[in-house]
Formats: sequence, C-alpha cells, structure tokens
Amino acid sequence: MESGDGEGLVLAGERVVLAPVRADDVAELRRIRLTPEVAARWGADDTAPPWPWDDPDAMVFTVWHEGAIVGMIQYSEETEPTYRHASIDIFLDPAVHRRGLGRDAVRTLATHLIRDRGHHRITIDPAADNEAAIRAYVAVGFRPVGIMRQYERDPDGRAWHDALLMDLLAHELR
Repeated sequence: MESGDGEGLVLAGERVVLAPVRADDVAELRRIRLTPEVAARWGADDTAPPWPWDDPDAMVFTVWHEGAIVGMIQYSEETEPTYRHASIDIFLDPAVHRRGLGRDAVRTLATHLIRDRGHHRITIDPAADNEAAIRAYVAVGFRPVGIMRQYERDPDGRAWHDALLMDLLAHELR
C-alpha cells in the first residue's frame, strides 16, 4: 500500500495514487481548485494563501489517476493523547467526479491513518448540501454525527452554511 517514509510517502489505492504535493503539481492543483465546482466549496481567490498545500499542520497529497493529477487530499492530526484523531479534506477535478476516485482516495488515506498512524477515529466535514461527497464518505464507512450549524462561510464570505460532521472508527472502515 505504501512506499517511502515521511515526506516521501506514496500511498497506492485501487485506482489512485497519493503522493506528497511537489512544486511541479501546484499549477495543476491550482487549476482544479479554481474550477467553478471546486471553487464553490473551497473558494476562488488564487491570490490569497494559504493554499491547502501550504498548511504546515497538514500532510498534503496530490491525487493521481492513470498518470494525471486529479485532485488533492490532506490530513491533519490532533496529537493530544486524550483526543487523538485525524481529519481529512479532499477536492477532485470535476472532470473525474462520479467515477469512485474520491471514495478510493479517502479509503486509501483512511487506511494509512488507521494502520500506519495508529488512529482509531477519523473525521470529515462536508458541506451539509454536498450529497455526492456524503455518499462517497458513507461508502467508505463514515457515519453522520450531526449538523454543525453555520459552520463556515461560503467562499464569497457573504453567508454561513452548515456542515455535516462525519466520523469513521477504525473497525468501520470498508
């Protein structure tokens, strides 16, 4: 499933490969991030860092499929022993939506977090109206925990929207 260690970690799923973001990946990731579908969830201001791959508190991977960059997935960890868990965020190029690649990427990263990083619980928090993402996460084993009301601002900053907190316990991974 994996090769390398630390920053050079590469994770292979059934159909995707997750590899740490490299400088050469950024232009294509930026293009994907600025597509209307992704920007509607992640924001469209390409002049306003931090970009996800600039976050020092996250391990960020480029999602590859058949030799092409198709998105980004990242995790962060709560390291306090009493609350230790990980969380995942992802975006994919709309050109590859509805092909199971997001589900494969999330499953691949969740497997790494459970087996290799020792996490017993992983969270993910899609927008409550992002039905396609929610279906993909449920297919991996995530369960709805509850609605986080007015959780984050829309990318344009004008309105708040709800998010669905979901979690996955290690024994629930499918």
